[in-house]
Amino acid sequence: MTSSKTVFLLPGLLCDEEIWRHQRAALDHEFDIRIPRFLGLNRITAMAERVLQDAPERFALAGHSMGGRVALEIHRLARERILRLMLLDTGVAPVRAGEAEERAALVDLARENGMKALAEAWLPGMVREERWKDESLMAPLTAMVQRATPEDFTGQIEALLNRPDARPELTRISCPTAIVCGRQDKWSPLDRHEMMHRAIAHSKLVVIEDSGHMTPVEQPSAVTQALRDWLT
Repeated sequence: MTSSKTVFLLPGLLCDEEIWRHQRAALDHEFDIRIPRFLGLNRITAMAERVLQDAPERFALAGHSMGGRVALEIHRLARERILRLMLLDTGVAPVRAGEAEERAALVDLARENGMKALAEAWLPGMVREERWKDESLMAPLTAMVQRATPEDFTGQIEALLNRPDARPELTRISCPTAIVCGRQDKWSPLDRHEMMHRAIAHSKLVVIEDSGHMTPVEQPSAVTQALRDWLT
């Protein structure tokens, strides 16, 4: 496929190919879908550079959660290479008061009790409350978290706690851009995405109904349709 058909789907914190499984299955026959892995890296810029090293001259870019912050860093480093940009359930602000302590408690939990204990404590807040006991959703997410190690988690938390303030980058975005958010996302709430939508000229805001933070797996068909609309 030509580089104009290359689409990078960037995963978030502790996420891997599983978070984009439905979208890859639906779009892989039309596009060159690539899902990088960020385990083992402890800086947002290093994650962005990994994508750029593997990318063709021009490509489309969608980032979920932490992956959205990586996408914005890629834009800062090489905005001329990005054909289209999608930001899902993410944010742009620097570290808030109390965030470091909250994240440190989760790191301690993972180190002391393992990744299964972390998944049990962390994942419920990432999905819509009504899905907490839905094994068809939670079992694959739990398995995904357990594929990472406490060291992987520590590195990604370090990356997030040293993240750049991406707010200035929003006004520099001129490529076709979609902002996507689950209506019930408590971690990256809708008002944050409405602000991003206002800051990015000619962007489109897509609200995914009946979804928390993990929109690609909570409402896979709706996210796939948003991706297809954005790409075509």
